[in-house]
Amino acid sequence: MPPPRQLLGGGIVIATHNPGKLQEFRSLFADTAIVITTSDDHDLAAPDETGDTFAANAAIKAHAAARKTGLPAIADDSGLTVDALDGQPGIATADWAETANGRDYPMAMRRVRNLLMSRSVPEPHRAQFRSTLCVAWPDGHEQFYAGLVAGRLTWPMRGALGFGFDPVFIPDGHTVTFGEMDRDRKNMISHRALALKTFAAECLGAP
Repeated sequence: MPPPRQLLGGGIVIATHNPGKLQEFRSLFADTAIVITTSDDHDLAAPDETGDTFAANAAIKAHAAARKTGLPAIADDSGLTVDALDGQPGIATADWAETANGRDYPMAMRRVRNLLMSRSVPEPHRAQFRSTLCVAWPDGHEQFYAGLVAGRLTWPMRGALGFGFDPVFIPDGHTVTFGEMDRDRKNMISHRALALKTFAAECLGAP
């Protein structure tokens, strides 16, 4: 296996159209010499995510952006896994929120709640947020970084911060949901933050 590559300058494409994810990536690169561009900057359409794992879908997005731009690209695939639902919604987390009028996450959170109730699952409802990053180069080289934060689900939904399933997820060691946490606090402990920290240590030379 070749040694991991580093990103010490030049440019990188953040392969996402999600403003919440984009903000987290921008924060990571804020103090580097790397020039950040996004999928929107390059008018990149989101590719079909046909993989059956977080890593596979992150790779699809990163490689598509790298091929089309000629630049290294980084993409994330992430989601919620619920123990009592056999790991659902998992890689289909965003799909559970899809409607004809866009994504409706309150609806998706109610769906999770209703399934747990239909199975008479006692509390605590254990769950994890998972993230896998793929960094891809135009020549096909790729590197992966994963992060996981464990916790429990709570109802009713709490907090208007964050995005996705954040209002029903309380990370272990805390009493508030991700939807109630301010951005800086969440970005220190989230699944994506943990994956980004590993990425930064290997690719950016960060401590």
